[in-house]
Amino acid sequence: MSKYSAKKTPCAHGHVHDSKIEAARCNDLHGLQQTGNISRLEMQPEFRISIDGRHVCTYRADFAYFVSDCRIVEDVKGVLTPVYRLKKKLVEAMHGVVVTEYPPRNRKARKSRKVAA
Repeated sequence: MSKYSAKKTPCAHGHVHDSKIEAARCNDLHGLQQTGNISRLEMQPEFRISIDGRHVCTYRADFAYFVSDCRIVEDVKGVLTPVYRLKKKLVEAMHGVVVTEYPPRNRKARKSRKVAA
């Protein structure tokens, strides 16, 4: 069991995933690929992060796929850790991709703060 109580779970396609929600998303994406809504589904694509030719780390997403000619990189996240947020920014800047989280987060409107005069 992981530190966030996720349990390794197989999907219907024989892959073992780090959580139940990730396995369910894998099943969903395979279904979307079979119906032609997405194409070229990849499991755990890796992105090397190097600065000045020096390897810093590798970011491994959960899935990548194409919708038309647009590549979608997706990570199933329950908790958005500071390390994840940093790696996401580095990958987006260095590789020119946008990493989306699943399930999507609801963005709550920020409350305006009144400044005391």
